[in-house]
Amino acid sequence: MSVIKGRDFVIIATQPWDIKIGSNCKNIALEFSRHNRVLYVDPPLDRKTKTLDKNTPEVQRRLEIISGKKPGLAKINENLWNLFPEQLVESINWMPHSFLYHFFNKRNNVILVNRIKVALEKLGFKNVIVFNDSSMFHGFYAKELLNPALAIYYIRDNLITQPYFKKHGQYLEPQLARKYDGVVSNSVYLGNYLRRFNPHTYMVGQGCDLRTFDPDGEYPMPADIESIKRPIIGYVGYLTDLRLDIDLLVYLARANPDFSLVLVGPEDVAFQQSELHQLKNVHFLGGKKEPALPGYIYHFDVAINPQVVNGMTIGNYPRKIDEYLAMGKPTVATATETMEYFQEVVLLSNSKENFSENIRTALKDDSEEKRTKRIQFANEHTWEKNTENIYEVIERFI
Repeated sequence: MSVIKGRDFVIIATQPWDIKIGSNCKNIALEFSRHNRVLYVDPPLDRKTKTLDKNTPEVQRRLEIISGKKPGLAKINENLWNLFPEQLVESINWMPHSFLYHFFNKRNNVILVNRIKVALEKLGFKNVIVFNDSSMFHGFYAKELLNPALAIYYIRDNLITQPYFKKHGQYLEPQLARKYDGVVSNSVYLGNYLRRFNPHTYMVGQGCDLRTFDPDGEYPMPADIESIKRPIIGYVGYLTDLRLDIDLLVYLARANPDFSLVLVGPEDVAFQQSELHQLKNVHFLGGKKEPALPGYIYHFDVAINPQVVNGMTIGNYPRKIDEYLAMGKPTVATATETMEYFQEVVLLSNSKENFSENIRTALKDDSEEKRTKRIQFANEHTWEKNTENIYEVIERFI
């Protein structure tokens, strides 16, 4: 077991500390802070966001920090501090990829790093390790400007498939990976992508907080699932056609009228307007609070992840798979390069017909031995274990 102690970490984040959804980097920061001092650096406020979102509480708070009414440095726990940079940066993302773009991007980097240096001086951080959480723009020059003991780039999403990141990221991310000391990824696909530019690239897996997903817990039948006919084939999560294959779900419902397809989560417009709402064996239960989710999964007969395969999903680590497995549930998913990691405990499907066959196999061939294997597999993917894997990579250099 690898544990690094007594070091000073600077995390350059793509998500602010006050984000309202789950964040890999926040969980990793908390794990780092168990044995090390950590400065978690929010992305700076840019001029366009200041103008467009000026009335939101998040931007109002940042403007108060920039104006000096509130401090930019806040203590989270004994070893962890959050820095919101007290200076505005320019909105340059839609500029052409040119000398002028690079000039302003470096200027934005200098502004950010100067605020980091002030915080490091105040906190007494020395010989820092930089952990860059996919900040391919604001963190592009951090290695040169901060001169850390070590610089590690962390890739956890295939961001360059999104228009905002693709415009400059398809050039900058490979360059950044090449000049950092090492790269860590949460999936095989993303690791293979950046290993072409930095041979010191390692897949460290994904962490999950599975404490609420107790397979031996008591879960009363939710009222909105009581009258639904079994077998229940269930999905939990945001229902969006950016990640899920609506045509596959329609096929599964039509080809298996004896199944009840239960979808737990909020819908985007594509799902709201889909044919699924016309099918009698498809049940939309709406969004649920997170503590209620294990209770729904517990009452599934088979859990599914019917991903659409695109540039974003092909490299993403689906945390919901670990949640399904932690509850011991037979699980069927779309086959991708990343999902090969789960092939011993998940039935992977490469066509609509194969997905349907796999659900029937999962219903028929389940056993206590397979249930135990799934639970054990999921329990290997804690944030503590994920951080230990990152520490192992860091130890290769220090």
